[in-house]
Amino acid sequence: MDRRWRDVGVLAGALFAVNVVARLVTRFGFDGDDAAADRVSLVMFLLIGLILAVVAFRWGCRRPLGSWAGDIVVVVLVAMTLTVLVGPLLVGHNPFAGGAGTFFAQIWLYLLATGAGTLVGYLVATALGRDYRSQQLKRFAEVKAAKPRRVVRR
Repeated sequence: MDRRWRDVGVLAGALFAVNVVARLVTRFGFDGDDAAADRVSLVMFLLIGLILAVVAFRWGCRRPLGSWAGDIVVVVLVAMTLTVLVGPLLVGHNPFAGGAGTFFAQIWLYLLATGAGTLVGYLVATALGRDYRSQQLKRFAEVKAAKPRRVVRR
């Protein structure tokens, strides 16, 4: 159980670190250039989605969906809260400076990127037959095929 929460914390920290790096690159490399800032944000969201796709693929191969889906939800909520509320403070901005529209747009974009990444990772594992349930069904079929037929007398 302790390792499970450590994995959740490390993953949430990694997602937040990706956001902090993107904010610092935007702040010091492209200050005032909105087009470059949009490209950096796009790369950040793609990287976050890719990280979650890899994690969903790996966790989906090892554990049942119900076991790791809750962990992913906790990771996304913690990382999103840190990204939206703490991230702007690290580069000297107010989280609510852009107004409610910008604030909620960040939340929706983050949920979209994380949801898409998780879904893609799990669907790839399922399509390849490497998810936990497919492996269980494969083992069941092998065990059933290995048993000899019982002879029925009349």
